[in-house]
Amino acid sequence: MAKHLSAFAKRRQRVRTQLRARAGGRPRLSVHRSGRHIYAQIIDDANGHTVAAASTLGSDKTGAGLVAAAEVGKLVAERAKAAGITTVVFDRGGFLFHGRIKALADAAREGGLEF
Repeated sequence: MAKHLSAFAKRRQRVRTQLRARAGGRPRLSVHRSGRHIYAQIIDDANGHTVAAASTLGSDKTGAGLVAAAEVGKLVAERAKAAGITTVVFDRGGFLFHGRIKALADAAREGGLEF
């Protein structure tokens, strides 16, 4: 029986497949967004550990707009640099690269991460 996937799930699979081919052992900056919050974490897939993480959940940041996404991007870049990580691959999941996802990525680049 055929497995029917949503457009989001197909996009997520396509992004992850391309990411594995290009990763070259670098950690992965994974981003997830919901209606209220945005989350980012740097994952070392070789060891299966989260090295650094940041989100709008449980913090003094309100909302999940562009400003909050940029703050999360700067914060995750700062925590990654503290952990000794400077280069990552960007995993946008099934989300399109615009709006809050792009704001987070740009802020992480400004914070010192290379991808």
